[in-house]
Amino acid sequence: MTFTYSEFTTRNIGFVTEAEQQMLKQACVFVCGTGGMGGAAIQSIIRAGVGNLILADLDSFETSNLNRQVFANLDHLDRDKAEATRAQCLNINPDANIDVYDQTWTQSATELVSKADVVINGTDDLAATLLLYRTSRELGRAVIDAYASPLPSIYVTRPGRPMPEERLGYPTIGTDWNALTKDQCDASFFAEAVYVMLNSSSRHHIDLDLAADVAAGRRSRMSFAPMVISTGTLMAYETLGLVLGRTSNTDENGWFLNPYTARIERPLPRLLSGMLRPFVRRKLTGMVEAADG
Repeated sequence: MTFTYSEFTTRNIGFVTEAEQQMLKQACVFVCGTGGMGGAAIQSIIRAGVGNLILADLDSFETSNLNRQVFANLDHLDRDKAEATRAQCLNINPDANIDVYDQTWTQSATELVSKADVVINGTDDLAATLLLYRTSRELGRAVIDAYASPLPSIYVTRPGRPMPEERLGYPTIGTDWNALTKDQCDASFFAEAVYVMLNSSSRHHIDLDLAADVAAGRRSRMSFAPMVISTGTLMAYETLGLVLGRTSNTDENGWFLNPYTARIERPLPRLLSGMLRPFVRRKLTGMVEAADG
């Protein structure tokens, strides 16, 4: 059977117009981190007909990725994530233009971000995240991201809006992205965890003892396929909306999707958040200290 882009995307029409489909075909999206959330976003984006992707990842697929990463399978274990993802994307849309980078993407960050219409942060590496956000701000690109949360979440940092390190109070401002200390990384992770606990019901949907072990650095982050794939799908929705110039109520503060209660959880009002934050910090500090003890 002969592949044609028009036949490939014919069932998109109605959700998008013919003209919008051509916009997607011409669009370029830079996805940094092609594993869990990033991979799920890529899957929807490539099937929607986005014609140009830039993929960056420094890891290879391993067995523990099989539980949630949509491009991970037994045939791809020990293969570079970005390369394996590219191959599978081209099996969906062979007309796509897909560039792949490993850890050397950091040397070309300005060039890669400048080529993209939208940037997706799918990495959990703080240094890479800071480089991505700072470069995107300089070049006026929006960044789509999600919190390290047991609930699906989404936030979009548009040009000129506060970046996570500013908004969440990371102790990294003024430090080069590649000169971070372990203490800075730990404090930044803690600040994000406080935000998640304060502004969502996440604590009710995860084993808090194991979460404390994660915060104490004694185990890897927990990840679950429905949460990861749902989050990546939300990222794809925001990506396509930005490319097409559609209105979205998602901002840099974002929101959480609670599938257990069928509710959207939005951040608390600033005054209430400020009042409760010290209590949440103390609670989380106590959990980490108990895990360390």
